[in-house]
Amino acid sequence: MLVMMRRTHSPEELQALLDTIEKLGYTAHVLPGEHSLAVGITGNHSSEDREKLNQMPGVREVIPVSSPYKLAGRSFHPEDTIFQVGDATFGGNHFVVMGGPCAVETEEQTVRLAHAVKAGGAQILRGGAYKPRTSPYAFQGLGIDGLKILATARAETGLPVITEALDLPSLDAVYEYADIIQIGTRNMQNFALLKAASQLDKPVLLKRGLSATIDEWLMAAEYLLAGGNERVILCERGLRHYDPHTRNLLDLGAVLAVRKLSHLPIVIDPSHSLGHKSMVVPASRAAVAIGAHGLLVDVHDRPQEALCDGPQAISPEMFSAMVQTLRRIEAALLS
Repeated sequence: MLVMMRRTHSPEELQALLDTIEKLGYTAHVLPGEHSLAVGITGNHSSEDREKLNQMPGVREVIPVSSPYKLAGRSFHPEDTIFQVGDATFGGNHFVVMGGPCAVETEEQTVRLAHAVKAGGAQILRGGAYKPRTSPYAFQGLGIDGLKILATARAETGLPVITEALDLPSLDAVYEYADIIQIGTRNMQNFALLKAASQLDKPVLLKRGLSATIDEWLMAAEYLLAGGNERVILCERGLRHYDPHTRNLLDLGAVLAVRKLSHLPIVIDPSHSLGHKSMVVPASRAAVAIGAHGLLVDVHDRPQEALCDGPQAISPEMFSAMVQTLRRIEAALLS
């Protein structure tokens, strides 16, 4: 439900409403607006409770909301969510570029690439310390040592860090070292992990599952918002499909759908979705043109030596040229 307050409502009337909502066993979310104030209510609603709230002093109207993702949807939050991480602004008309190696390999490699992507225009440094791999014999990441390396790279470059948490123990470690916590595609519906991340005071980037619908994706984001974490970034990273010419199916249409359905910022990962460096730059151009809020890109200067996903990593030179082009497209769209 969404309770619209009268413009003339008093603080006492608002508090009485909030107390009543709590007594009914629901959760209230105060939503200040430009011209009026609303209160969103999550939980199971009965028509009798709705009528009771409708009769309370200061209430103008009670509106039923049928969307299952009330907090992630625009019914409760019509305006875009916008927030800062370092010098990067997520949401609205802003476009954020996150770049770096798929995996942290050594301190020298990570710091070297951190300087390279910063010089090329990156605002956030990406790098995996924990690597969920299809094969148990593939490189699994350096773990806590990788997180410490990312912290060193941040100290040397000033770039905030985004890296993935795989489970509850790694979530605690990632929280200590990272500026943005990534929940990967394989964990999109790891509800215990989502609930734990919802309690944290750092932004969470939530990747879409390999076979997830947009509604399932937004419901996963709802777990984060319902727990109190309002800084959520959605990331489209490709769906499982049958064609061998791309690693996954990059769903750019999802950007359009999410922009309509949700107020949350949405970025794309062209590297993991397509799997070939030759496709990353054109897909990134399409992303900014279609209205995405940013990119998460693999960058490596020695891809033949990379311990993880070398074929999809673009060079620092390609990255720098790409960012310059993206900024021109962004400026043209805003003019």
